[in-house]
Amino acid sequence: MSDKEKKETSVEIETDETVTTPTEAENTDVTETENTVQPDENVDGGETAETGGADTVSEQRGIIGEGESAETDAVEAADEPEETDSEDNGGKKKKKKKKPLTKEQKKKRTIKALIITGAVVLVLAIFFSSCAIANAVGIKALIKAASSYDKVQYAENERFVKGENLVKDSDGYWTFETDRNLKIVQFTDVHIGAGCFSQSKDGWAMNAVAKMITEEKPDLVVVTGDIAYPVPFQAGTFNNLNATKVFANLMESLGVYWTFAFGNHDTEAYSMYERKDICEYYENAGFEYCLFERGFADDEKGYGNNIIKVKNNAGIVTHAIVTLDSHSYIDGDYFGAAWKYDNIHESQIEWYCAEMDKLKAANFANGGDDDYVPNLAFFHIPMEEYRKAWGELIEANNGTKATDAEKSAGKYENLKETDSVEYIYGIMGEDDKQKNGQRTYGVFCGIHPDEFFEKGADHGLQGTFCGHDHYNNFSVVYKQNGKRVRLTYGMSIDYLAYPGIYKEHLQRGCTVITLLADSTDEYGFNFTCEAKNYYTDYGVGHEKG
Repeated sequence: MSDKEKKETSVEIETDETVTTPTEAENTDVTETENTVQPDENVDGGETAETGGADTVSEQRGIIGEGESAETDAVEAADEPEETDSEDNGGKKKKKKKKPLTKEQKKKRTIKALIITGAVVLVLAIFFSSCAIANAVGIKALIKAASSYDKVQYAENERFVKGENLVKDSDGYWTFETDRNLKIVQFTDVHIGAGCFSQSKDGWAMNAVAKMITEEKPDLVVVTGDIAYPVPFQAGTFNNLNATKVFANLMESLGVYWTFAFGNHDTEAYSMYERKDICEYYENAGFEYCLFERGFADDEKGYGNNIIKVKNNAGIVTHAIVTLDSHSYIDGDYFGAAWKYDNIHESQIEWYCAEMDKLKAANFANGGDDDYVPNLAFFHIPMEEYRKAWGELIEANNGTKATDAEKSAGKYENLKETDSVEYIYGIMGEDDKQKNGQRTYGVFCGIHPDEFFEKGADHGLQGTFCGHDHYNNFSVVYKQNGKRVRLTYGMSIDYLAYPGIYKEHLQRGCTVITLLADSTDEYGFNFTCEAKNYYTDYGVGHEKG
């Protein structure tokens, strides 16, 4: 925002003096002078005159003769110090001089300031007290609503059970034991405010998540960040733990196993709870269906870096599901105002590589192949490879602005691919603009490069799933230095964060991922995925509000 500039206009006063003869002067005690202000006219060399100055003060106080007192009733009523102008020999006006306030004037000014300050404090106290009361009542209602959904009904022998076919393996990771395919549903950017301003939109978000889970009956749900949105002017609260409670109780009510990766909004600099506090809540809450653990964690590494495995009945790990903390903001951008987003850190990449090495060695020791376990990574902020890939498509196609028909279909009709990018589905709906000296191509990734794509591809990484950019939902296969990884944006839920997004419908939904037990898809990967729209694919009408 640009500041408004204040312009200062010079004031010139032309004086009409009554000329007297020496005789007249002797008979006259005082010759009064009358100052006339001439606005918008040039006098004495072209300087501009304005209304006000000494004459306005004189009119308030009355004409004062020599030797008379300068204090009048008008001065006391105005409660302002007297300002006087004088001119130097060159005709230029000198700086105005203010007379000091009297004790009575100072007292009146102090009383006035105290009254105004008290009134402001009172109004703010009433406002925040009202919000606190509304939030306390509202959060109880939201948690009650979240706990009221029916459990998802699975076919016989299709539901995994802890202690039977869902166990903690010897390495400490939760492990699904099965020879069949495993179904995952990805949600992203749920954005529950859990405050007095967001309750209706929070209800819509819960309904959307519950409807799609109930219909899909997944074995596992993975949320790629921004479950909470504790932005006070939109949500009405700084309390990010309340949103966490709402979503956790929703998932517990549905009875579906789930985990998540942290997003930048889950714990803001101004929110009440940090990532480690949220971890402690999950660790102590005793939820049956939440598989989230803080894992490889500290303030530098982030929280929730973890692995969930799929193992067949022969004891061979067939898939690994990796969650990573992509952190929040960096380079002094504490509140995200400059859009300087962080990346997956080197310490996390080293941990990931070491864990994939262990899984490979364990499989080989159990009679499996000496190959890396096919794995998928879930995180919030996209890697720079998302930007590189989509940038190539924009350049190759002279832009990728979708038509209304393409937006409705969720796919471009005749998008030209490149040697490095295979287009699968989805739309880039964000603005392609400059940020931090770089063209974004509609992808708002971390501002510094990292090596997760390269090292991941060397350690069995087949696909990545992220969120963050709510209007992006594309999926492409990107090849870099001979290494191929499928890069996918999840469909977002958000009704709250983006202005007016609750009125938009084409980007809202989920991504359904199938881990293939013993086959590959047409792109050579051991999984498939597809985007599903909340309204068109599940027969839901648009919300009204």
